[in-house]
Amino acid sequence: MYRRNSKHHAVRTEIDGIVFDSKHEAKRYQELRLLERAGEIINLRLQAPYILIDKSKYGRAIKYIADFVYEHNGITVVEDAKGVKTPVYCLKKRMMAERYGIEIQEV
Repeated sequence: MYRRNSKHHAVRTEIDGIVFDSKHEAKRYQELRLLERAGEIINLRLQAPYILIDKSKYGRAIKYIADFVYEHNGITVVEDAKGVKTPVYCLKKRMMAERYGIEIQEV
């Protein structure tokens, strides 16, 4: 079976039956799960979508998919397990701040 190599050499990793795009993302998931079990954070969500530009006659909606979203001390935190900051990611990061007032935390 042919497996395509990741453009940025990330290694897909499975934890708790969930396949993550990289070892780094999988490790962060494990850290967040521990924090959730300890009651430090609540409502941990994975791959949470945010609409940046609605669907229109010019094309489909443009989305940002957050790696992790959770609540800490009543504040919603959006995290991205970043290895490489692509130009598209940088643009979407700015659009998240402009549209939702959310600063993406890079871990």
